[in-house]
Amino acid sequence: MMELAKRKPEARTYTVNLPFPKRKIESHDHADLKSCGVYRMLPREMKREVEKNTYLLEYLHLVPIDKVGIPKFYRKLDRKMKDIENPNLIYPADKEIYIHIFPDKNDVRDYYIPIEPTLIVDVSGLIKEVEARLVDYLAEVEVDPDDIEQKKRFLKEAIRKVCEIVDEEEAKSFKDDERGFFSLFLKKKKEKIDKIRVTRREFKALEYAIIRDKIGMGILEPFIRDKYIEDISCDGIGPIFVEHKIFKGLKSVVEFKDDESLNAFVIRLAERIGKPITYKDPIVDATLPDGSRINIVYGRDISKKGSNFTIRKFNETPFSVLQLIEFGTMDYMIAGYLWLLLNFGMSGFVSGETASGKTTTLNAITTFIPPDAKIVSIEDTPELQVPHKNWVREVTRGSTRGGKLGEGSGAEVTMFDLLKAALRQRPNYIIVGEIRGVEGNIAFQAMQTGHPVLSTFHAATVEKLIQRLTGEPINVPKQYIDNLNFVIIQSAVRRPDGKLVRRVLSVNEIVGYNPLKGGVSFIEAFSWDPVTDSFVFRGYGSSYLLEQKIATMLGIPLNKRRIIYDEVEKRAKILKKLHEKGITDFYELFHTISKITKSGMLNIKW
Repeated sequence: MMELAKRKPEARTYTVNLPFPKRKIESHDHADLKSCGVYRMLPREMKREVEKNTYLLEYLHLVPIDKVGIPKFYRKLDRKMKDIENPNLIYPADKEIYIHIFPDKNDVRDYYIPIEPTLIVDVSGLIKEVEARLVDYLAEVEVDPDDIEQKKRFLKEAIRKVCEIVDEEEAKSFKDDERGFFSLFLKKKKEKIDKIRVTRREFKALEYAIIRDKIGMGILEPFIRDKYIEDISCDGIGPIFVEHKIFKGLKSVVEFKDDESLNAFVIRLAERIGKPITYKDPIVDATLPDGSRINIVYGRDISKKGSNFTIRKFNETPFSVLQLIEFGTMDYMIAGYLWLLLNFGMSGFVSGETASGKTTTLNAITTFIPPDAKIVSIEDTPELQVPHKNWVREVTRGSTRGGKLGEGSGAEVTMFDLLKAALRQRPNYIIVGEIRGVEGNIAFQAMQTGHPVLSTFHAATVEKLIQRLTGEPINVPKQYIDNLNFVIIQSAVRRPDGKLVRRVLSVNEIVGYNPLKGGVSFIEAFSWDPVTDSFVFRGYGSSYLLEQKIATMLGIPLNKRRIIYDEVEKRAKILKKLHEKGITDFYELFHTISKITKSGMLNIKW
């Protein structure tokens, strides 16, 4: 805890550039809420919020309400709100932070404004005094370094011990007459320390700022806590940009004005995540405590706009298949088809270009793997969240994790190493985060020995996927490609209205190698129709996997093979009914499917 107490606060290396003038807000502006003109104008739910957090009302005093109107308050956002033109709304990121989406009529990107307790109240001077006194209280405290909540609890307790909350007039008197006492104390090293007198609003801002900077991610904390953010990026000098789940690309009001400030920030950011960055080693890839992925590039030598960083947010609860259906990524028939394939041990890849939603889809369809299955997942960066209880989660270890190779972290452990180990763990399914290199050959060996494999792959078409699999460095013989049963091709596409959406372009069945043509045959089972934005079951009545694989496994005679298509429709109807009942949560859907499986409802009779 001593190390935490001595950790330097986040220096003000950034600028908050609000899109309207920032004026000084006096406490008497909202001391009596009933007499505050802005408060009286607010709708009931917004009034309740400003009663809990008065700094939100202070912020509203800055907003040019006479020109743009009062921002609408939403407790939760939904995807229908993406069609709002010129959005002017506020929503809570958590109990302490609010987000204001503010329109910019001169730019395609609107503003993303984090409203923190420190936005209006400047406590930078108080922080130094509080931190100096915290050392005495935290020096002897021992806490679990991985227990964030315990750290917060002890830090809050210590802050309360060194601060005394007083009224505005008393605090002002202390600042005018007694603030010099502390400097004198430092010089004479007196043992007795007077408490620092602060107002209630100063204390709230002080407590928030210290915990944010010592335990959290500093100025990035609002972005990290906002569950509607997918990506956070700083391209160099200028603002931090975000990719929002509802409002897509937004520019934040947090900006870096010069190289010195930006470099200082990324150096401290790299130290915070335990991956120091230098001119010699200017690139860092790491995982944040919440599972988000971060990439940092340091210096103008390799980044011409200045140092940059990108954070790909981690969702605590993955999207379910039914949520993907809501988004239009796939439909019920595709979901019912995949459910049947995964029930019967088919191996498949979700393939597409960068940011096409491959991992999201792969994660979503894991709910279709039999609930009693043992699963081993292998990833470079932990992103997958499998709902099964019998789940072995393994992650590669790079040569620089914790130091140089052989220093602290031990030898490098690659995807190839983990895949070989997985074959000895008797899994029912192996899930690989992404196949890029020689581990792909081992994955096909696993399929050949009866271990179903699921993975993502970077290829825009089945043809390109096969080319990469059979070429360097994966080198899978074409004769073995049919060990892979299906390929989902997914992409981010732009609709006629300009909206960027993710769609399953096709679901393809791999038939096998054709020696006469020297190529690999495949059937397009489903395809997306861009004109109607709907999906067509092109493989109905001619599906290789349904008729030649699954029906054969079940012993269904040739004259009754049509039954297998009824099974796809039955599962599609089940998913639709669950959707209508509101069962869309990832884990809730898995538990419901588990109950349905146990009931025998999915048994195929012929």
